[in-house]
Amino acid sequence: MTDLTTGEIEAALAGTPWRVVLGRLVAHFATPDFASALTFVERVAEEAEAAGHHPDVTLGYGYVALSVVSHDVGRLTERDVDLAARVALVAVELGVEQAPGAPQAVEIAVDTTDDARVRPFWAAVLGYEAAGDDPDALADPRGTGPRVWFQDSDDVRTERGRLHVDVSVLVDEGPARVEAALAAGGRLVSDEHAPSWWVLADADGNEVCVSTAAGRD
Repeated sequence: MTDLTTGEIEAALAGTPWRVVLGRLVAHFATPDFASALTFVERVAEEAEAAGHHPDVTLGYGYVALSVVSHDVGRLTERDVDLAARVALVAVELGVEQAPGAPQAVEIAVDTTDDARVRPFWAAVLGYEAAGDDPDALADPRGTGPRVWFQDSDDVRTERGRLHVDVSVLVDEGPARVEAALAAGGRLVSDEHAPSWWVLADADGNEVCVSTAAGRD
């Protein structure tokens, strides 16, 4: 399998709904109704079977969300790009268009001085299991809930919350999302690592990181 950078992947899929979000290829599609969405998914399944590589699928009324990654190696490879290109051709053939709005992924980060001590609690209370591509993170086995990861902290922090939310968006969506959050009453904590990520906080000091794939290859 050939590994590709984010830039190479998005260049190969330019003009399609597919984009890289948090280490996955993600695309959202809109259809007129549930039946047409199901037809699209059935055709995607045919291509996936032919390729021997399968996406995760969310099916709703007039809506299909697809994401793909090489689970066995825990990263994007050439076979993910090949499957995405096949799906893009099916969408054109069926007249299925990109759904409005940009794909994103949400994670919950837990600050801890001992992740091995607290991780079992979060796994039990959420019904989660170790993530396939990161054994130190927890993932919903049904693939619907946000991932939980554990951030090492040198000491117990009392001046800020111990939990924060990470929102991963498209590279060109990052600045607009930050601007919208600030306009809605938030404040900028740090932009030291922008455009890879910004740290924001609400009026009560609860923190959120807005992240993109920029500079992560």
